[in-house]
Amino acid sequence: MSEFDEAFDDDERRVRGAILTEPVDRLMEGPPITVPVDATLQDAVKILQDKHIGCVLVVSADGKLAGIFTERDLLTKVVGKKLDYAKTRVADHMTAKPEALRADDKVAWALNKMHLGGFRHVPIVDGAGRPVGLLSVKDIVDFIVELFPAAVLNLPPEPTQLPTALDGG
Repeated sequence: MSEFDEAFDDDERRVRGAILTEPVDRLMEGPPITVPVDATLQDAVKILQDKHIGCVLVVSADGKLAGIFTERDLLTKVVGKKLDYAKTRVADHMTAKPEALRADDKVAWALNKMHLGGFRHVPIVDGAGRPVGLLSVKDIVDFIVELFPAAVLNLPPEPTQLPTALDGG
């Protein structure tokens, strides 16, 4: 086995171990952006645009997760319909009762849920069902890159330029 293969195997073990053992709360970057269940489409879309985000979590009056409104919901359930965005409730076009994770769930479980469900975002909720975070595919990619930044950030611009052996010095 070459030095390159050994280094690759070490990276693979480190990534696999972190994915299986790290909780998703390690990947969360602050509280989720939420809107009340009676918010309008105009309110939700403005937040998506102003904050450059892909979704908002919709919460009921008691603060519990009621749904998620994503760019995908906007495109598949709203765009092309003659709706008054200022009067139409986001709750009428959100994905109700979305699957969610708990903060102590492992990254592997999140990946499984996202892959099987085709989700790009998964809410993180506390024991009472109140949103405490949001996990995105980008968060997971950033986490994996963080595990071996030099190997990823020092890759050549073209995949065909990847070395087959480690350079000696």
